[in-house]
Amino acid sequence: MPTIGIIYNDIKPVACRVAEELRDKLVGHGWTVHLATSIGGILGYSKPNRPVCHTPITSLTPPGFSEEMELAIVLGGDGTVLAAFRQVAPHGIPLLTVNTGHMGFLTETYVNHLSVAIEAIATKDYEIEERLMLTVQMYQQDVLSWEALCLNEMVLHREPLTSMCHFEVEIGRHAPVDIAADGVIISTPTGSTAYALSAGGPVITPGVPVLQLVPICPHSLASRALVFSDQESVTIYAANPDRLVMVVDGNAGCYVCPEDRVRVQRSPYSARFVRLRSPEFFHILREKLGWGLPHVAKPTSVELP
Repeated sequence: MPTIGIIYNDIKPVACRVAEELRDKLVGHGWTVHLATSIGGILGYSKPNRPVCHTPITSLTPPGFSEEMELAIVLGGDGTVLAAFRQVAPHGIPLLTVNTGHMGFLTETYVNHLSVAIEAIATKDYEIEERLMLTVQMYQQDVLSWEALCLNEMVLHREPLTSMCHFEVEIGRHAPVDIAADGVIISTPTGSTAYALSAGGPVITPGVPVLQLVPICPHSLASRALVFSDQESVTIYAANPDRLVMVVDGNAGCYVCPEDRVRVQRSPYSARFVRLRSPEFFHILREKLGWGLPHVAKPTSVELP
């Protein structure tokens, strides 16, 4: 008997309602269904006075979710998708992402198209697209104090007010570089259309095996986004007297004190998206961000009487 999961955003009434209706429908068609909320993928913030306070990456999987599960359906927006992948990526479970939010850049279909999607799943008429993820770790005196899976980006900056910070960044075996900026972003190709794009970084198509470093409001004309191989790890030391805050995928993070270091590297786990049609990245860019829209000529000037 096939097994399928449903992960939903339990603070959105429409997602809760659709999750229950979908579960009943799938059970009626002979599926074994496991239901879970996305809250388990929201890690929250660690505290600097707790020596070891991380939740291991492999400990976030909801009960009933395992390698034997064919796929899971996610009901929510982009934040729910990011949280869901932290829950299931270690077990390689593909996710069909269904938009019940606003932007839905990471979602594959909409609630009103769900019946068509279920039919495609039942007949196995879909593809799997893999996206790289990052393992983000914070060390205090060589002790792992916090870690998380990351699909979009890791951001390190000062709080509560933005101001210039100094960072020493080591990429692979290359010589360290010094960056003076409000913060730094380490982004995947998937995250290149998120915070990194707003900070001036380039758009990277998902299949390119690279990462990017983007300084936030750098204090130098020479500090610009850098694209490098995803086979190289990144180590960041914050050369500041005050603690900084690290945020992963916009909803989880930890404090980073002057003696701490942050390590970012390609994760052995990947985000596996269920695609109901062949992925078309440029179409998504056009639909969601308006990229490549036809140029509209300005109206001809009219002389005033």
